[in-house]
Amino acid sequence: MKAAARLAVLQRKWDTVTREERNDALIFNRTLWTVFVTDVTSETSQHPLELQNNIANLALFIFNRTVEMMGGAEPKALETMININKSLAAGLRGQKATA
Repeated sequence: MKAAARLAVLQRKWDTVTREERNDALIFNRTLWTVFVTDVTSETSQHPLELQNNIANLALFIFNRTVEMMGGAEPKALETMININKSLAAGLRGQKATA
């Protein structure tokens, strides 16, 4: 949720934050996803292969979108990343996601 919140703030303030502030929020999110996907897909993971593949595909999307955002994509493009993070956090807490 912290990453989703940081991305939401970034989206709202896109035109007033520095490039460094933008990259800081994006790198925080990417780092979180790197840790998450590495853990879920490790050789010792107890998670089903289908779940591992789904998380790996989401991570790949996040990594690609991060590069787009660092390259100057429109702030609206953050919406999907924010929603993925919220949905994942809700699922990990055993709750229903809200957009």
